[in-house]
Amino acid sequence: MARTGRPREFDRDKALDAALTLFWTQGYEPTSLNQLKTCMGNISPASFYAAFGSKEALFREAVQRYLETYGQVMAPLSDETLAPRDAIEQTLRRSARMQTTRSHPTGCLIVLGACNCSPENQSVQTLLAAERERTRKGIKACVDRAVADGKLTASPTTETLPTLFTTFFHGMACEARDGDKAKKLDAAITTLMQVWDSLAVKNAKRSSSHQ
Repeated sequence: MARTGRPREFDRDKALDAALTLFWTQGYEPTSLNQLKTCMGNISPASFYAAFGSKEALFREAVQRYLETYGQVMAPLSDETLAPRDAIEQTLRRSARMQTTRSHPTGCLIVLGACNCSPENQSVQTLLAAERERTRKGIKACVDRAVADGKLTASPTTETLPTLFTTFFHGMACEARDGDKAKKLDAAITTLMQVWDSLAVKNAKRSSSHQ
């Protein structure tokens, strides 16, 4: 018997959120179109392609939704009203809490979502790599601002700070995915910030000794 009537409607925003959760849980390549259509409300292939175009286009939209919501933990990095040290510390602590919250997948979509793609999906891997580069630049800008403000002095050790903080930030995604709790990561952040403080204290002592 032929099907009649209007096609089944679906809530596009809810479907996008469901796709985001699945991508966040499994990563881009392991997530199949059938899994996506099922989790998005058992939508038909025609509805899927009409609404989102393709799997990659859907992923790009899901990444944007992630950045506009969960990814706002990164906002302190670009807030120049904050002291550079505070901007980095707030970003790390907020991210640790977000990544370990059990109401959504653990870890970070930007780090875990497409880190080992096949050649045909290189554009997806490049998309997330560009977002991670933004994090690197944001952290480096905070360190550079601290040097310009006289909170840190330029030195080979200071030059390593952006890499140190970025490596920790990206590594939190694996720790959170493996089950580390926010309290444990928060304690590690306290230890990490002591590296910044030790450099600032040394620089302050060095400056006073030359007066």
